[in-house]
Amino acid sequence: MKRLPVRSPAYRYVEQSFKEWLEALGYAWQGVYYMPIQVRGLLHYLEQQGKTALQDITAEAIKAYYYDELKQRKNYMVGAGTLSSKHLNKNLQALRKFVEYLRQTGKLKIPMLNIRQESILDAIPAVLTEKEIHLLYQATEQPYERKRRGTNEELHLALQQRDRAMLAVFYGCGLRRNEGCQLNVSDIHIESSLVHVRKGKGYKERFVPVSSKGLEHLTTYLYDARPILIRDNKEESFFVSSKSGKRLGGQMLLLCLQHLIAITATESLQQKEIGLHTLRHSIATHLLARGMGLEKIKDFLGHSSLESTQIYTHLINEELKVE
Repeated sequence: MKRLPVRSPAYRYVEQSFKEWLEALGYAWQGVYYMPIQVRGLLHYLEQQGKTALQDITAEAIKAYYYDELKQRKNYMVGAGTLSSKHLNKNLQALRKFVEYLRQTGKLKIPMLNIRQESILDAIPAVLTEKEIHLLYQATEQPYERKRRGTNEELHLALQQRDRAMLAVFYGCGLRRNEGCQLNVSDIHIESSLVHVRKGKGYKERFVPVSSKGLEHLTTYLYDARPILIRDNKEESFFVSSKSGKRLGGQMLLLCLQHLIAITATESLQQKEIGLHTLRHSIATHLLARGMGLEKIKDFLGHSSLESTQIYTHLINEELKVE
């Protein structure tokens, strides 16, 4: 869809404006990049129908595009069949967000799209067992002999403390990748045992409770390890690089997680496709298995609707229940 031409000045403007709106709301770069491209498919479809005015973007037109075009489109990636349920749902998410943008910016008043998500049995996210989470924490306690290349003992210990803080944020607090990366020191409220998520999805703020053990890891990193890593006392970022002393990006935090996985030398962990978001999926599943209600988990994760939270009901099995 990236190559689909859109010639209408109104459509080209609204596509660019949509992208800027997503950026202003603090969406991760993937969403800012891909959602406007997915919306371009709709705009191109409307142009092919001879509809080039902003007022031609209606709920009926979007439904026609989804059912008559997207759901019938050939899957060129595999050379056969139609688009996968996962791909369709990503497009549907972009279309819904586009409608929200049109409403909130006062451009059009389109009602909510009455389109059901596709079944995504093949898109159920990977989760870790509580035992595997424990192994990751154990990996942060390896002696200096298992040091990272180019570190002294003091730096090695500081990096271990940063790794424990990373697990406390992404597993213990269930933060999204971008939310954790954007944390500042001022967002960690030690006295009230809360993490302030200022840059949540859609720029929705929330306060996330921290367990006593998680708070211990955050406090130790903040006061003992982070001062060793920073170069400038004015640096506000919570997670900082040992090389630059500046904010640590999502890719580098992922490498830290992969480093821990490698240390565990555990086959079950090696075989799973694990990212920072896997830690978020895991804590949600574990909380549900312990009996926490979906509504509370929704608020904990910062979901805007229960629909996003209900996927975790499919992830509970005997392996994931508290032993």
